[in-house]
Amino acid sequence: MLMSTPKKIAILGASGYTGAELVRLIAGHQHMEIVALTADRKAGMTMAEVFPHLARLALPTLTTIEEVDFAGVDLVFCALPHGVMHKVVRTLPDHVKVVDLSADFRLDDAEIYKKWYGIEHTAMDIQPSVAYGLPEHYRDKIKRAKITANTGCYVATSLLPLIPLVKSGAIKADGIVIDGKSGVSGAGRGLAETMLFAEVNDGFRAYGVAHHRHMSELDQELSRAAGRPVMPSFTPHLVPMSRGMMATIYASGDAVRAQQVLSDKYRDEPFVHVLELGQVPATRHVQGSNLCVIGVVADRSPDRVIVVSVLDNLMKGASGQAMQIANLMLGLDETEGLRMAPIFP
Repeated sequence: MLMSTPKKIAILGASGYTGAELVRLIAGHQHMEIVALTADRKAGMTMAEVFPHLARLALPTLTTIEEVDFAGVDLVFCALPHGVMHKVVRTLPDHVKVVDLSADFRLDDAEIYKKWYGIEHTAMDIQPSVAYGLPEHYRDKIKRAKITANTGCYVATSLLPLIPLVKSGAIKADGIVIDGKSGVSGAGRGLAETMLFAEVNDGFRAYGVAHHRHMSELDQELSRAAGRPVMPSFTPHLVPMSRGMMATIYASGDAVRAQQVLSDKYRDEPFVHVLELGQVPATRHVQGSNLCVIGVVADRSPDRVIVVSVLDNLMKGASGQAMQIANLMLGLDETEGLRMAPIFP
């Protein structure tokens, strides 16, 4: 696609891991140009000071959101804390498209949002027009949307295999168990005692047991796929690695049919790869890429199936998927800026 003028991009909350990853991706994008970067606590600093690995890039100095002139901006990526976008989105000009990486527009029910995030949803008048950011299942709505809510990272890892399986009836919607594992970058860049090297290294622990926020998204989207209420079991675990995510999913169903359903669904998708029956992916197979790789294995019980899904939590789980969404919203090639192969070893 030939374009004379690149799309003007702003990243709100650029001092976090997802913001830095977006900068890296846009640096290799033919049709995007960064015109504004914000980070309130680091306003006035350069990105080279915040992220030395980006020092060679010519980038705007970090500012506050209030200092950004959105008149010349085509799309904003929002990597802000939960609760902030409800207010910020109302200050943006009508022509500006939004990809929101927070949870502020992922949930359709205000009471459920309040239950899981502990604050009021103050933009429910906007919510019905928001697209849910899973391109492989909501591509047409994303193309038409002004605002798209990027999925949670654990949610993307789990829903990519589960939505087709539940919709097709290849597995039973009841009794699904999701065992999730994430690298430490999934917790963000903020300081926390539990994220210190000495607290994380050489260890492996469960967290958010029975009350992780991503459960609300899983319930919403799997219930939509099944056409009735569905409540999977989900337990996340912290793994002592920088990046990467895996969901090991247990369900009742036939493994041969499950593998065929997934293969048929994703055969032409650029960023989802389904392995042959019995093959299992590893997080190393997707590191640094926008890929989700899925493996299906027959359990020793003939009526049980095990599905293993992996992705890079900062890419297909966050910034890479956000870029995929932005390409769709701006009428660009969906794969632009995302064609890199995984890094190995």
